[in-house]
This record gives sequence, C-alpha cells and structure tokens, in this order.
Amino acid sequence: MKKKVFVSGCYDLLHSGHVEFFRQAAEYGDLYVGIGSDKTILGYKGHKTIYSEQERLFMVKSIRYVKDAFINKGSGVLDFIPTLDIVNPDILVVNSDGGSDGKRRLCEERGMEYIVLDRVPQPGLQARSSTELKKVGSRIPTRLDLAGTWIDQPYVSRFHPGWALTISLEPDFEIRERCGLSTSTRNIIRRIWPYQLPNMDPETLARLVFCFENNPEREDGIISGAQDAIGICVPGLARHYYDNHFWPERIETCEDERVLSWLESHLCMVPMDPRPQGCSVVEGKDINETKVKALADAADRCWDAIMAFDLEGFAAAYRASFEAQVAMFPEMVQGSVQDYIDKYSVMPGVKAWKMPGAGGGGYLACVVDDATAFMAGHPETILLKIRRPGM
Repeated sequence: MKKKVFVSGCYDLLHSGHVEFFRQAAEYGDLYVGIGSDKTILGYKGHKTIYSEQERLFMVKSIRYVKDAFINKGSGVLDFIPTLDIVNPDILVVNSDGGSDGKRRLCEERGMEYIVLDRVPQPGLQARSSTELKKVGSRIPTRLDLAGTWIDQPYVSRFHPGWALTISLEPDFEIRERCGLSTSTRNIIRRIWPYQLPNMDPETLARLVFCFENNPEREDGIISGAQDAIGICVPGLARHYYDNHFWPERIETCEDERVLSWLESHLCMVPMDPRPQGCSVVEGKDINETKVKALADAADRCWDAIMAFDLEGFAAAYRASFEAQVAMFPEMVQGSVQDYIDKYSVMPGVKAWKMPGAGGGGYLACVVDDATAFMAGHPETILLKIRRPGM
C-alpha cells in the first residue's frame, strides 16, 4: 500500500513551481493537499486572495499528481492540523523556505516523516515563486522608519520637536498589508501611478502623495503622517524635522553610497503575524514632554552614529528610539509581538530591534552584525535594498 503524503499552502498564484513541488512530493506516495482558506490568508498575510478558496481547490484537484485536496479548517501557520486528522498521512513534505521547528515537532508528535524539498524547477523552466510573481508589474518602493516614529504627528511633536529617520526600500520582497511598511500610503500611490514613481523632484512628489492621501473628505478623519510619503518618495536615507505641524520644517537626505551600503549590511527584517484587524495601538497612549524628548534624542543619536559608521552607537540609538515609542504607545507590543522579540533579541549577532510603523505586528526590523551572515542561519530573514536616486 502506498504511503500517504501531505503538503499544505495557499496556492493563490498557482504556477509551475507548485506543480513541480507536487510532482516531487508525489514520488513518496499518494499526495494530499491542504489549502489555506480565504479567512486564514486574510488574517495571516493581511490581504485578500486573488482566487477564492473554491477556485484554488478546483485548480489543485485538477493537477494529475494530486490524489485529493481539502480547504484547511484551522488558522495561522499550522492551519492544516484539522486536515491531518482527515488524511492521517505518513509523510509531511515542505519546501526549503516553508519548513519550521513547529512543523518538525508536529511530525514527531504524530509519528510522521518530515521531508524538506529544495526549490528546483522542472528542467528548461524558469524558477517560480508566488513572492516573485507578486513583484511583477509594480516597482513602487516602500519605506522603513529607523527612528523618531510618531513624531510626525502634531499631537506628539507639540511636546518636543524632532527628526524622523526613514530609508526608501526597493520592493524586492512580498510587502504584506498591515505590517508597518506603509502599505496604505503605497496603495494610494498605486492608484495614481500603478507601476513606478514619476521622474520628478522627490520632495514635491512626497508632498503630492501626502495631500492626495489626506484629502479633505477622508471619512475616517485621520491624517496620515508625512513620514510615510517622504520615506517612500525620497530615495536613500532621509531625516525630516517636525515641530507641531503635519509637514516637516525641513528635509535632509544622505545618498552617500558608503552610508547606504553600510546600512544594508547591518539591517534586516523577519516576518511576524500581521497587525490584527481592529487592533488600535493608540489606545492607552501616554505622551508627555519627557517621553517625546527621549524619542527625539534617540533619533539624533541614530543619525550621528550612522554618519560615523558606529554600529554600536547605531544599535543603541535604534533600540532607544523603539523603547521611547513603546513608552508612549504600549499597545505597539501586543499579542505575539513580544514572543518574536524574546526569540530574536537573544540570537547571536542581533544588536537591536524594533517594529516598523505603528507596531502591533508585521515585521521585526533588526540591527545585526552582518545581515548576509544572519540570513544564512535564518532563511526567513529579509535582506533590504535601499533605493538609490534614479532607481
């Protein structure tokens, strides 16, 4: 009797890489597939699926290597556990970038064999991944805030003025919704320029985006901070000075290749769960002059350390900026966020950490000794590419 083999995934952008993965997995026995539900994908990745769960189920079932397929009834990363109870497989197969200690432990508990397959395309075909396909068609950058987050809101900077530091990032990774990388502003930009930013003065472009996003008839009454538009539109490293106004009094930039390359070698991100729907990080905020001054001082030290290529100073200021944010907005760290911080903060090579944007989930942006070396030991790591002028 053939063994039962099980794989699980979203399969929202079904491509040749998925089919080849199914073919390789089916070599171990009869292949059964668990498919992430629309609800699970929305909750975990923060965006709606392109194809409904019933369409994805139909497509996967139609592949000749698949014995049967099911919509997973669970939630989160291990949403397929209820499907395991139906199939009772002998083997769990994962891709090299889809494995985890949690899945390995699950196999040990259930007496299943755990097999990891490398991503190898069918001979003569191009390697495919859903992440790569999602990049096609839009080169709109995103941004990472390094220090001074929240000071672009007048209700913060009225207590003490200060700088916000941002870097504009090439969109060379899957930019998930509700994860602190300014996807709301980025989506606004894509409504005007779907594929790339226009070739014009970056500060003027940022002001246009800021005004378009914060139109007078915006129903929610919230004014988005200017650091998002500036961080996306202004290439390289930028700092912008806020003093009780929505738009900064001045913007300074650094396009020095040595500085940008140095930052790239010491910054990386690891994915966390997205910020939950309905999460409010401003509830319970506690803002005063002392706390805002601590935020502003940390941003000053962060800029000075970067200009001096001082890694220890950069890490200390980076972490101090995050601590100042959390002191004012304690709900930034909620749910599973602290678990991620506890896990990564003690890893060798990690010097500092923070969450991009308002927090509540998304990514953990870390300062490390060597970003490439850290990724070698932690394949979930995302390396960052800072956008240069003209890109």
